[in-house]
Amino acid sequence: MAYYRPPGPPADPIIVRDLTRLQDEMRTRVRQEALAREPQFIAGCDSSFPTPETILSVFVLLRFPSLELVEKVWSVGPVEVPYIPGLLSFREAPNVLRTYEKLQQKPDVIMVDGHGIAHPRRMGIAAHLGVLLDMPTFGVAKQKLTGTFQEPALTKGSISALTDRNGELLGEVIRSKDKVQPLFVSPGHRCDQATATRLTLACLRGYKLPEPTRLADHWAEEFKKELK
Repeated sequence: MAYYRPPGPPADPIIVRDLTRLQDEMRTRVRQEALAREPQFIAGCDSSFPTPETILSVFVLLRFPSLELVEKVWSVGPVEVPYIPGLLSFREAPNVLRTYEKLQQKPDVIMVDGHGIAHPRRMGIAAHLGVLLDMPTFGVAKQKLTGTFQEPALTKGSISALTDRNGELLGEVIRSKDKVQPLFVSPGHRCDQATATRLTLACLRGYKLPEPTRLADHWAEEFKKELK
């Protein structure tokens, strides 16, 4: 997810309090579990902010494991929640949900450009969406949000653990291509770490990003052109 970080005064403390409470409640509903069956369809999800006031969200649907593109949908809407670190999912989720509803064929699992439980309060955008949709989700992020790790080896497929200060596993750090910066993969909802890592590796096709989020990002750039 490409976050717009506006300058300005801190957010209203009442809004921060209410959203934090809601996030804490949502976290109690997160489940980590293996998929009931191998997916037939996997979706990629990405959002960006064409302007400070608008958000554009994209879903691509791919057949798995061939990764044939089946469908792509998008939606643009107003940003309704202020920028609050740690609560960015609330800015994105309404428009992402509207976009999801446009899919004719619903996926078996969603790969989100962002974090799952690898978040200070264990509720990144992938976990957030998973709870709202009651769908299996996991996050594939380009940058670390929290936790510590040892750099994985420089060869494609190398993996190291991302852990919190107590040693709890938050995600895995994956080298998706030789000698490129690694990805941060973490489960969202109704998905476990082993599944998230396996599907990420299965969706690599020679690029740094796995195909679901790579194509979602690509089509986000294409759809932005239609707004001009």
